Amino acid sequence: MTQDHRYAMIMAGGSGTRLWPMSRTSRPKQLIPFIESGDKNEKKRKSLLQISGERFEGLVTKDRRLVCASRSYAKDVMAAIEGLTQNNFLGEPVGRDTLNAVGFAAAVLAARDPDAIFAVLTSDHIIEPQSVFAQKVDLGFRLVEADPSRIVTFSIPPTFPATAYGYIEQGDPISDPTGSNPSGNFDGAFRANRFVEKPDLARATEYFKSGSFGWNSGMFIFHARTVLDAIAWFQPASSVGLAKIGAAWGKPGAEKVVDDVYPLLTKISLDYGLMEPAARDERIKICAVPMPVSWRDVGSWPSYGEILTADADGNRASARAMHIESKKMIVVSDDPTHLIATIGVEGLVVVHTKDATLICRADMAEQVKDLAGRVAPELR
Repeated sequence: MTQDHRYAMIMAGGSGTRLWPMSRTSRPKQLIPFIESGDKNEKKRKSLLQISGERFEGLVTKDRRLVCASRSYAKDVMAAIEGLTQNNFLGEPVGRDTLNAVGFAAAVLAARDPDAIFAVLTSDHIIEPQSVFAQKVDLGFRLVEADPSRIVTFSIPPTFPATAYGYIEQGDPISDPTGSNPSGNFDGAFRANRFVEKPDLARATEYFKSGSFGWNSGMFIFHARTVLDAIAWFQPASSVGLAKIGAAWGKPGAEKVVDDVYPLLTKISLDYGLMEPAARDERIKICAVPMPVSWRDVGSWPSYGEILTADADGNRASARAMHIESKKMIVVSDDPTHLIATIGVEGLVVVHTKDATLICRADMAEQVKDLAGRVAPELR
C-alpha cells in the first residue's frame, strides 16, 4: 500500500460558547481569526480551523483533506481550508457527536477508495512543533498501512495530573519481527492497554506518577473499512444509516439522504461508542503513539491566554493594552485600534467586541458558557 491512500478529516463541530463574546452562533470558535501565526516579522491572525488544515502539509495532499462541520458554516469552512472541495465538506444538518462524524467520513471514504486510511483531528488544538507532529502522524499511518486492523491513537505525555482529560495506558512496544514493513520500523509505538475517562485527582496523580499513562489527545488514524466494521459491531443502528449516506455521497440527492438519515443516528462520542469496546475486542488492535509536543486545547479564555506571551507581571494580550499595577490579566479585542487599560486589578479576563464586552475573573471563566446562554438572542 502506498501513501496514495492517505486522507485526513478535521472535526470542526461545536459552538465554543466558553469563548463568548467572540464565539457566536454565526461564527464558532474554530472560525475566529484570533491566533497569531508566522514569524515575528510577519504575524498574521488565523483561525484554529486554518491552522488545523495547514498541519497536514507534507502528509496528505489538499485533495484528500476533509472537514466535518455544521452545514450552516459551509461557506466559512470552504474559505478557511485551502483547496477544500464541496465533495470533501461533510456538512452535518445537526450535530450527532464524534462517533457519527468519524463514521460519516469513513463511509464516504470507503465508497471512494476501498484502501482509504484517514487521520482524524479536532479543530481546537494548538500543536507545536510541527516537525514532531508530522513524524508521529507518519508513524501512525505506517502502522495502519502494515495492518488495517489497527486503530492508532496519539497520547500526550502529561505535564501535571489533569482531571479534565482522558488517559491512555501504554502497553508493550510494537515491533516488526518479520522485517516485512517496507516503511521502516515502528519505534515509538505501543499497544494501548486501556482508556480511562476523566479521572478524579487521586487517580490522575497516580497515573501521572506511574509514567505509563498519557493524555488522550482525541487524534486517531483508522482504516475506513475497520471503522465501519467496528461501528457495525458496537453501534449497529448507526451503521445502517451511515451505509446509506456513503452509498449516496457524490450523487444527486445526497444532501436529502443526509438530512433524512443523520438526525436519526444515536448521539454518542467516539470514546464511549467505539474506542472503549474496541479496546476489549480481539478483532481490533489499539495502538498508542506518544506525541511529545506542546498541546493546548483552546477551549476557554484562560487556555487561550496560555498561547500568548506574558509580560513581567504575567499580563497577556492580543490587543492594545496598558496596565498600571495590574497582574495576570488576559486582554483580547477584535479591534486593533481599541485600547484596553487597567489599573490595580489582578486575574481578570477582558474581551472586547463591537457589541459586547466580557469582564470576569479568570478562575470563573468556565461560567462564560452559562452567561452566553442568558444573553439576548442577537448576541449569542
